[in-house]
Amino acid sequence: MPRRSNPLRSNGNRRREGRRRENPPNRSFACYYHTRYRNKKTSYVRKKQKSKKPTFKQTDSHKKKKLADYWRKPDGIHNKTRYAKHGKCPLVEAGYGSPAAVRGLHPSGFEEIIVNNIKDVESLKTDRQAGRIGRTVGTKKRSLIEKKAAELGLKILNPTRKVE
Repeated sequence: MPRRSNPLRSNGNRRREGRRRENPPNRSFACYYHTRYRNKKTSYVRKKQKSKKPTFKQTDSHKKKKLADYWRKPDGIHNKTRYAKHGKCPLVEAGYGSPAAVRGLHPSGFEEIIVNNIKDVESLKTDRQAGRIGRTVGTKKRSLIEKKAAELGLKILNPTRKVE
């Protein structure tokens, strides 16, 4: 005879009866409509989180000049950082990440799109995308791209500096 599970006992797979909706709302329109507000709010959250985040460095990089000042995962068998010993450099973990809604966005809240010609500028969406002019674009084409972006009301993240 098969064993029945106790309904009073909680296992992780059991659905909660009162919490499930019959028809979940269409989230695509809501996400598009409220993206700017949510991104502004979550970018503030990201800024607060990143201010508390420690700087992750390679183990003993402050002691030896040949070791780089950026993160490398410790893999030694007796490495104290790998053991997450108290007082050693902190390990990179999932909890230090920024909110998924603003991950990968520019700090201004716009999505960065590389622009190499005027056709790319015309395809940008004004409300959520900003252009970054590619590094191989020359001065002449760069000025044309900046004029077109100004006409369309688009943001360019790396405009030409005005020399006065």
